[in-house]
Amino acid sequence: MNIATPLNVVDFEAIERISKSELAPIARKIDEERIYPEEIMRAMGAAGAYGTHLGGSDAATDLSEAILAMAKASETCLSTGFCMWCQDALAWYIASSGNDWLKANILPGVARGEILGGTGMSNPMKSIAEIEPLRLKGKRVEGGYQVKGLLPWVSNLSEGGYFGVMFSVEGGGDTAKTVMAIAEADEAKGVKLKLDHDFVAMGGTATVNVQFRDVFIPDEQVIGDPAPAFIKRIRGGFVLMQCGMAAGMIKSAIELMEQVEKPLGHVNRYLDKQPADFRQAYDALVAEVLALSKTPYDDSPDYWKRVLQARLTGGELSVEAAHYAMLHCGARGYVSQGAAQRRLREAYFVAIVTPATKHLRKMLAELG
Repeated sequence: MNIATPLNVVDFEAIERISKSELAPIARKIDEERIYPEEIMRAMGAAGAYGTHLGGSDAATDLSEAILAMAKASETCLSTGFCMWCQDALAWYIASSGNDWLKANILPGVARGEILGGTGMSNPMKSIAEIEPLRLKGKRVEGGYQVKGLLPWVSNLSEGGYFGVMFSVEGGGDTAKTVMAIAEADEAKGVKLKLDHDFVAMGGTATVNVQFRDVFIPDEQVIGDPAPAFIKRIRGGFVLMQCGMAAGMIKSAIELMEQVEKPLGHVNRYLDKQPADFRQAYDALVAEVLALSKTPYDDSPDYWKRVLQARLTGGELSVEAAHYAMLHCGARGYVSQGAAQRRLREAYFVAIVTPATKHLRKMLAELG
């Protein structure tokens, strides 16, 4: 059953105003002081940024507006753009499920930015690709599952927030099954959050390690039991929406190059790559992403391969464009307050966040 959320229209004028008037002045503070932009995140929700892609698998769901809103914020601050992706992904899980309780009680708040939360799927995605073991283990108990373990790297998460989890459950056969659910960050219920990272960028993303101490997850919060079929349903949207971060980063890097064309163009013209080169690649990437956004529940191998390739291109182009923005800006981009050095540090995140460049290349190689 698909339950409509209160928001299905995004106000792009509001998104742009928030990005330029409210986010831009604090972007350095988010980066240097690792301040989580909670008010910005809630304002983006009120403007409809998280509510346009939630029609469910039975509707004509389109990810385009969610991606474009994320891209607009990412032009200014990738930490905020990434947190928006986390929020979008959480909403995507619930809307894509058959769980009516979550759709009625949690999804509307997530769509409006009143409930904030993360994805929790970095470890499961790596586990599925046989890169690392699944960190959480559960056992069936009356009315749900009891889960324990340590889940690293969950972002956009604080006490009271919600996030996706996947855990193994030992059964009667030779192998354990996996279950996906939505968990609540509630220390009183055994979910403990710990901030213990020191990133070179992206410090304002509310990224935590999550410890589960025999946490009870009721059946009303389960979205995939067993998980594999549900993962196949959501994987396209999960990965494709990350291209919003890439698009914003690439556009920002192009604009940094263009800003110094007048004073430095006479010497920058000797660099191998020019703004026009990146503009052409950016336009092609955005066109492909928006085309793929029209059918996010397509589970065919050909569609999945195109999604992975678009995501790979976005990550690699983000780093390359930011690298050339630094070269074009020269010393003025290399100072501590320079925009180019901040964008370059942020750009590497697009290439290493799950699924990272090497992860994507592994999956593409296995698809043939």
